[in-house]
Amino acid sequence: MTDPESHQTPDPSWSQADYHHPAAGWGAARSVGTFLAKEGAVVSGPRAMARMNHSDGGFDCPGCAWPDDLKGLALDLCENGVKHVAWEMTARRADRHFFAAHAVDELRGWRDADLEAAGRLTEPMSYDAATDRYVPITWAAAFAMIGQELRGLDSPDQAAFYTSGRLSNEATFLYQLMAREYGTNNLPDCSNMCHEASGLALQAALGTGKGTADLDDWETADALFIFGVNAASNAPRMLTALTHAYERGAQIVHVNPLVEAAARRAIIPHEVVDMALNKATRTSSLNLQVRPGGDLALLRGIAKSVFEAHATHPAAVDQAFLARHTHGSDRYRALVEATTWADLTTQSGLSESEIRKAGQIYLASDRTLMSWCLGLTQHEHGVDTVREIVNVLLLRGNLGREGTGPSPVRGHSNVQGNRTCGIDHRPSREFLDRLAAACDIRPPLEHGLDTVATVQAMHRGAVKVFVGMGGNFVRAAPDTAYTAAGMHRCELTVHVSTKLNRSHLDHGRKALILPCLGRTERDPQRSGLQSVSVEDSMSMVHLSRGHRKPPSPHLLSEPAIIAAMARATLPDSTTPWEWYVEDYDRIRDVMARALVGFEDFNTRVRRPRGFRIEQPARELVFHTPTRRAEFSCAPLPDVVPESDDVLVLQTMRSHDQWNTTIYSDNDRYRGIKNLRTLILMNTEDMTSRGIPQGTLVDIVATSKDGSVRELRGYRALAYDLPRGSAAGYMPEMNALVGISDYSTQSNQPLMKNLKVRVTPARAKDE
Repeated sequence: MTDPESHQTPDPSWSQADYHHPAAGWGAARSVGTFLAKEGAVVSGPRAMARMNHSDGGFDCPGCAWPDDLKGLALDLCENGVKHVAWEMTARRADRHFFAAHAVDELRGWRDADLEAAGRLTEPMSYDAATDRYVPITWAAAFAMIGQELRGLDSPDQAAFYTSGRLSNEATFLYQLMAREYGTNNLPDCSNMCHEASGLALQAALGTGKGTADLDDWETADALFIFGVNAASNAPRMLTALTHAYERGAQIVHVNPLVEAAARRAIIPHEVVDMALNKATRTSSLNLQVRPGGDLALLRGIAKSVFEAHATHPAAVDQAFLARHTHGSDRYRALVEATTWADLTTQSGLSESEIRKAGQIYLASDRTLMSWCLGLTQHEHGVDTVREIVNVLLLRGNLGREGTGPSPVRGHSNVQGNRTCGIDHRPSREFLDRLAAACDIRPPLEHGLDTVATVQAMHRGAVKVFVGMGGNFVRAAPDTAYTAAGMHRCELTVHVSTKLNRSHLDHGRKALILPCLGRTERDPQRSGLQSVSVEDSMSMVHLSRGHRKPPSPHLLSEPAIIAAMARATLPDSTTPWEWYVEDYDRIRDVMARALVGFEDFNTRVRRPRGFRIEQPARELVFHTPTRRAEFSCAPLPDVVPESDDVLVLQTMRSHDQWNTTIYSDNDRYRGIKNLRTLILMNTEDMTSRGIPQGTLVDIVATSKDGSVRELRGYRALAYDLPRGSAAGYMPEMNALVGISDYSTQSNQPLMKNLKVRVTPARAKDE
């Protein structure tokens, strides 16, 4: 099985060179200027940036979920946030004339970047099979089509309601309310592919699915351990916290197979003096290049160092904290002490001295915070690894104190808010009971489908209607060809979007594209201009209000679209859908009754910088069966490739992309220009395979079920990676992830743990 985009010929002008400059700084400033000019936003862009991430009536960045600066910076923004906003504000339009000129079959041959470059969608469109084109449809007719299809299903479970992280809290709440009043918990979301392991692990260990640390803790920790995070590209505003930490003397340990730009040096753009002097600040004390999946072994090695130190220094382990607040520490200690250093070094890919150095940094720190992203979660043992982070933190009482705690990095604005406000295919009975009481509905109790299960169900015909709120499901999900085929088997596919993407082209028998307002745009409803709320990566909830004129008079807000779909589907519903949309305060009032932590929502969200949702584990209150923090005792996973010809490949973003949105074919921080169809390899691995730098190769992945997937004609580039590992870009390499390649712990696709063989490219006709 091959991916059609693998046949695209790479640009002959590609190049690669090491990037020696600091992260952010003038490189980011030049990139922003170029991008604003490209999108036709040289004047409007800077005006919009002045309102981004401001609590006094500004809008929240639609990019990452990093918290806004608590001090209220005048320019609390980053390169990729600016690009994302400018991308939304583009002057180009994908209107009815565009769709009339281009058949769907033609558009399938376009590159992903060119599809989105067509511009903003301007009116509802419906697929016309006779002409193979999308044609205009009225909003009323579109909603009627949705209602008719959903009411005609044999069971509500034949529909799936997907969301990316873009939805506001208010839209999220209405969306899950619609699905559950309709009768299903089929609510797959992007968290199923990203941080599902984090939520499951933290819930089991601490009784909460979220981290306990906030931005103040980042600013007061003595040591920061950053696992599997490419901060310079995926959470650029983290660079401020890293540079400030280094300046105050904190130790910063980065753990990643690749030494990324954020793990070296940075110049923060709003630090005016540093920009003027081109003065960079270091962002790390130690870089540890683990083999993919080797993080658990490193963490266990740190724990082993702690227990060894405890033999002569009783304060190395906080025995009072363990006795008062934890369960299972003795069993965990026995497991750690029985693990050999030889096993730890083999599985981590690090030397014993490197692991011990990390252990010494941890032992010397009074207040330690540990953070992680998808480099940890997209593995078979992702849940175990996050739980191991909690184990190590508990040993020295690094929980419930300033400057301590677990801190997952969510990669998309409001993805955490989506889960908080009800997007969960496995809702708790407590959540459903509160929802039933607040909204006078009878929600289904059976668990629904997640992302992987939804793709499988579409493929076998068990899901007939797919509704997507934002995102690019076909490209974000695993096994691209299989996912696309599943979409084609649906009776109806509906995508609520701002721009054209691949998922609109791999559609069902009937298909709708419904254009919505962006985060930067005004949202007038009957009671006046509306604000929405979002939750950041550290549980802060605040308002966001757009100020720009929408690019078309025919756009609707996401809450308005959801409410109209609900009314068309549930014509006899007593839920006041239309009344809710007239004034979003009304949605927030019912959310205050339905959601724990949202009491007095409308008042608290209007405070400067909003409010933080209560985190019981931060107060050392644990909603676990034992009412204590739970140690885990997972076996040490074997992550070493089974043979020398197998590489463990991880997918990643380039710097010039956001999720599946690709701004250009460049990757500045990795020194790559005009090339995306590539694989990064260790130099020795290239030599042993007879692969010179820059030559074309074929990549073959063998799935868990034995099936084979292939990408042909990719360019091999030497990079500083551990022997036996490789890396390449998503979404292109998602084609290598088989539908059976998911973690049995979390159901997350194994996008950081693909077993591949790389060989010199065969001739095209072979």
